[in-house]
Amino acid sequence: MTAQDIVQIRQLIAENPTVSRRRLSTLLCEAWQWKQANGALRDMVCRGLLLMLHRAGEIELPPIRFRTLNPFISREAPARMLIDTTSISGPLSELRPVELQQVRRTLDEPLFNSLMEHYHYLAYEQPVGEHLKYLAWAQGRPVACLAWSSAPRHLGSRDRYIGWNAEARHRNIRFIAYNTRFLILPKVTTFCSTSLNN
Repeated sequence: MTAQDIVQIRQLIAENPTVSRRRLSTLLCEAWQWKQANGALRDMVCRGLLLMLHRAGEIELPPIRFRTLNPFISREAPARMLIDTTSISGPLSELRPVELQQVRRTLDEPLFNSLMEHYHYLAYEQPVGEHLKYLAWAQGRPVACLAWSSAPRHLGSRDRYIGWNAEARHRNIRFIAYNTRFLILPKVTTFCSTSLNN
């Protein structure tokens, strides 16, 4: 942040005296063309920046108009959803076809959340940042769950292994995803019926 940046923020607040803190954040992101790699505004980061400047006495934000509940503090565990739990056992060829379905923001996302909550040893945890959720289906029922999340910005051991400096990490971090959850549902046992050479 430069002194000129702070002057620009103060001017934006003065020119929009009736707008909310959220709207100020959006206006600032638009003015600075502050966007994520996917084109979405960096609204949450911007709100954090504005709050930090407000607390440091550099700017004066309008009063808070509405307090939302923090879903990470008062999150209800996903409800158990009934699925077919009869045993599946045999070669993978008999289980095919296996279909992968991306379920984030679909009607099947609660099923994914429920299966993770009740069958994964770490239970369900709401991902932070960009993420994907997949269900694997076979024989008309879910047999596995996979979750992917955006990578941590700073991870020394990873960056040393890859050979990244700070500039390379900043440029390429968006290309890395972490497999944060993997679950094969109970009573699903498969094995390869052919060798890897065939």
